[in-house]
Amino acid sequence: MSSAGRDFAGLDQLDAAMSPARVAVHFRRILAAREGITAAEQELRDAVKAARDAGDSWTVIASALDRTRQAAQQRFCGN
Repeated sequence: MSSAGRDFAGLDQLDAAMSPARVAVHFRRILAAREGITAAEQELRDAVKAARDAGDSWTVIASALDRTRQAAQQRFCGN
């Protein structure tokens, strides 16, 4: 749930009578994985920006990403 109190997870839509109570271990694991993806994406953007700021070429960055130069530029230019 966001700090504004909105339910982005959809839990408000669950019908308790139709959804038996269970341990939320898998739900919490999924949420943690999503947070990990978000953090990893930010780290990747920061790393690409640092490489560009240091003068690394798009060819070198693309090689590290296992992408074409054009694909790397399209994804990270302006980020």
